[in-house]
Amino acid sequence: MTSSGSLRVLGVDPGLTRCGVGVVDVARNRSASLVHVGVVRTEPSMPIEQRLAAIAAGLRAVFAEHRPDVVAVERVFAQHNRSTVMGTAQASGIALLLAGEFGLPAATHTPSEVKAAVTGYGSADKLQVQTMVARVLRLDALPQPADAADALALALCHAWRGGASTPAGGKAEATLTPAQRAWADAARLARR
Repeated sequence: MTSSGSLRVLGVDPGLTRCGVGVVDVARNRSASLVHVGVVRTEPSMPIEQRLAAIAAGLRAVFAEHRPDVVAVERVFAQHNRSTVMGTAQASGIALLLAGEFGLPAATHTPSEVKAAVTGYGSADKLQVQTMVARVLRLDALPQPADAADALALALCHAWRGGASTPAGGKAEATLTPAQRAWADAARLARR
């Protein structure tokens, strides 16, 4: 926990060409603020070992500078393009390894879990995710590129799904993310 009592979460959207990185501070009341956002880039023409070393160096710098409490990484899922899956899995492994080296807990979340946590809808598109991330973090513009927005969404998802303290009372609704709570409220109003 940071000195202010908030949880600092590093989100990583793994990829070999563009590895999105986002750091947010999330308070106990689930409000969030942006600490850092960026992308670690490598050239496809580079040898794989150099690309992985560059990703590790970029992520290590973010770990060292921003000192997160926990790391959230997008869970690799099977796609039709095997080389994309392999590259994503390799970058994911680096993020998880660095969490271990820094002595930090780490978790993985599926894209649909992240979308549901941030937008209230598990099949949201990239623009919907970017828009909600910008709204939650009170940004003047959508975070760009999409990899950076996805990393911020991962960090928010992790904090809201149990990485941060939930309100007392033990009610199931207390565990909903702000986006999910808005959807639940709208559904209740529609039933009236």
